[in-house]
Amino acid sequence: MERYSTVNNYVYTAIGLVVFYIGLKMFSGGMKSMGNIDHLQWFLGNPIYMFFGSIVMTLAWQSSSLSTTAIIALVASGVLPLPAAVAAVLGANIGTTGTIWLAGLLVSDGMPRGDTLRIAMIHTGVNLLMAISLLPFVNHIAKFVGRVG
Repeated sequence: MERYSTVNNYVYTAIGLVVFYIGLKMFSGGMKSMGNIDHLQWFLGNPIYMFFGSIVMTLAWQSSSLSTTAIIALVASGVLPLPAAVAAVLGANIGTTGTIWLAGLLVSDGMPRGDTLRIAMIHTGVNLLMAISLLPFVNHIAKFVGRVG
C-alpha cells in the first residue's frame, strides 16, 4: 500500500506541474494578445510605478513566476518598455518575500520566531538590498540587456 501511495504522489505532482505550465502558457498568450493599451501607458512607462505595482501584484498573486510571466508577455507584446520591465522584476523579487512571511505566520501561529524569522529577514533583506542598489540603474541595465539580446 505504501508503494501505491508514493507512485500516486509522483503522478499528482507531475500532473500539477503540467497544469501549472499550461496555465502559464495560457496567461502569457492572453497578455500578448492585449496589444496596445494606451490608457495604462502612464503606468507601464514609469519604472517606479512598475516597481511598486509588481510588488503589490506579486503579493496578491503569491507567485513571482506569474508576475515574471506577465512582465515578459508585456515586453514581448511591445506594451512594456525594457527599463520598466527591469524595475518590475526587481519589485517582483521583493513581492515574493511576502510568501515566506505568510508561511512563517501560518507555521508559527503568529509572528515568525527563531529560525523562521531569521530566514524571512534574510530573504527580505537580500531582495531589498538588491532592489535598492539596482533600481537607480534600470535604464543602464536595460541598455546593456538590449545589446545582449
